[in-house]
Amino acid sequence: MSNMEGEETPHRQIPDGTLQKKHQSMIDRLAARRQTRLETRKPDSPDSSSTSAFLSRFNDFKNSITTQIESAADPSCLTDISSSISDLEKLVAENSYCLPSYEIRASLKTISDLRQNLDTLTAHIVPKKKFSFKNKPVKKETHIINQDTECNTVSLPELKKTSLPVRDSPGFRDKQSQVLVKNFKGSEIGEFTISGLDSCEVKLVGSVNALFINQLKNCKVYVGPVMGSILIEEVENCLLVLASHQIRIHFAKRSDFYLRVRSRPIIEDSNEVRFAPYCLKYKGIEADLEVAGLNEETGNWANVDDFKWLRAVQSPNWSVLPEEERIGTVDLVDLECGNGTI
Repeated sequence: MSNMEGEETPHRQIPDGTLQKKHQSMIDRLAARRQTRLETRKPDSPDSSSTSAFLSRFNDFKNSITTQIESAADPSCLTDISSSISDLEKLVAENSYCLPSYEIRASLKTISDLRQNLDTLTAHIVPKKKFSFKNKPVKKETHIINQDTECNTVSLPELKKTSLPVRDSPGFRDKQSQVLVKNFKGSEIGEFTISGLDSCEVKLVGSVNALFINQLKNCKVYVGPVMGSILIEEVENCLLVLASHQIRIHFAKRSDFYLRVRSRPIIEDSNEVRFAPYCLKYKGIEADLEVAGLNEETGNWANVDDFKWLRAVQSPNWSVLPEEERIGTVDLVDLECGNGTI
């Protein structure tokens, strides 16, 4: 009996130390893995829940806009649809910090498609206006126009057709060698258009929901905060100072952009474009920037996405504007205005 007890005792009181350590290590790893799984399933997980919540809201919004476009029968619906698309763009901009890059690209592509569908609808249901052009030669004189007080027009040679339909929103169109001033404070203008300008200087003070810039040549454009998006097409040899939640640039050449933007600026079919930080100043701009949600500098002016350049290396179509070549702070009070003030 003593021998049998002697044989059983080592198994109960002297366990293998190495095996015990391995067993405990395995238990610890399993416990840690289980805890990780539990944490990833929590409803407040920032990655999964934020993206899922955004996609749910985005898809509901998109489906609503699609329904509006499909059921629209008269021009009175167009403003509401455009405003809805601007709200959708703002939703993307406000959530861009927590979204994967591929979700941002997919969302922007959807918004671009919605805009294109709206443009097609506009061209279909809005009656085309008849234009006539005079054959008189154009005098290259500089004029100052304040849209709040004057409505001068200048005959221009016919411009080439743009791929964007002409919008009926208020704006400056078909001007040459003029200073164009507009103060949005106290107005209810939702969208504004700048189109068909040559050698002009444009100054917009206050905020609008959306801004469309099209066919500008040799122009300087200074713009207060835009609450939604800015769409730019066909600008050449221009300087633009802009602040917005989203900025898309198409067919730009040899132009400088001074930006404050919540999401990454997007360029397509553009070359020799340079970027620098926003540098505009006027009385009350701090309050306007705060109301528009643009009071903080994100640094996204230097994070440009070139949708036509898919390689991993830097796109040759854009660059950061060297500091020694940048303009200083632009104070609109110091610029030439119709009556010296805005």
